[in-house]
Amino acid sequence: MTTHRIVPDGSERPLDQAYDTALLDLDGVVYAGGDAIAHAVDSLGAARGHGMHLAYVTNNAARTPQAVAEHLTRLGVPAEASEVITSAQAVARLIADQVPSGARVLTIGGEGLAEALRERGLRPVDSADDDPAAVVQGYSPKVGWEQLAEAAYAVNRGVPWFASNTDLTIPTARGTAPGNGALVEVVRIATGATPQIAGKPLPPMHRETVIRTGAERPLVVGDRLDTDIEGAHAGGVDSLLVLTGVTTPAQLLAAPPRHRPTYVDADLRGLLAPQPEVAAAGGEGAYRCGGWTALAGDGELLLDGQGGPMDGLRALCAAAWTTAGGGSCTLDAEKALARLGLS
Repeated sequence: MTTHRIVPDGSERPLDQAYDTALLDLDGVVYAGGDAIAHAVDSLGAARGHGMHLAYVTNNAARTPQAVAEHLTRLGVPAEASEVITSAQAVARLIADQVPSGARVLTIGGEGLAEALRERGLRPVDSADDDPAAVVQGYSPKVGWEQLAEAAYAVNRGVPWFASNTDLTIPTARGTAPGNGALVEVVRIATGATPQIAGKPLPPMHRETVIRTGAERPLVVGDRLDTDIEGAHAGGVDSLLVLTGVTTPAQLLAAPPRHRPTYVDADLRGLLAPQPEVAAAGGEGAYRCGGWTALAGDGELLLDGQGGPMDGLRALCAAAWTTAGGGSCTLDAEKALARLGLS
């Protein structure tokens, strides 16, 4: 991936043939809450049938890999625990590199975090008075004031502090809810400290994924610019953004270089198809994709033509990112996106 991506890439081959492994985010990509996202089950089944290896890489540290695999299997996406990589595993390895084997770790989170610590030879405890060698926070819907207070007591005593991830929000079947990052902020406010963070987009998560999957030509598939896409950028691998989670088309157009995906599509059906070329359209700063042409006008992005909405969005990305260069595009895209039905 280039440092300053200015157009989404095209691919003459379907993505499930161009890459050996899809590193799939879960929340907002495969499911939302307990339900599969539209087209996810069929698309992943087809990609696997075409020989693509599927690995599920999530910043959600609440559940064990086995529980995640069982959930995926119930949804119609057969999965093994070994195919699931969580930020709990990444942060457990990070802690294990810094504390003695068998050390106690004050664990603020779910069973997924506790299991990952035990896998690395560490002992989860639940009180700051248990003489922990480290404090770790990971998302769980059951975390409350008492657990956050225990974390604050330990951190204020100088115990090293770790976080599985700092996603401020998490998508659920009912909408967007506070994520682990919001809970980390509570402890940060109470202590003035800063944790070591393992999850996407940071290197410990990329290292964990590489160790556990052995992927040679991976494609990161996600719905978040600041975790999935930035993590792919940091790891030097290609990415596919799907618009089934938290990222809106307007946010995509305003993305700075580290948040610009290699490819963009509406959902996971994008794995099964070639990606259309985005090309200069002749005029300065004009780009064409399919039947659409986009360019930067006076204070806004302009769009002309007809065709599928994703082709129009790809053309708009090229016009916006070219204008922004190494920054974020500030041009108004409301009318252009409304024409595509994406506002």
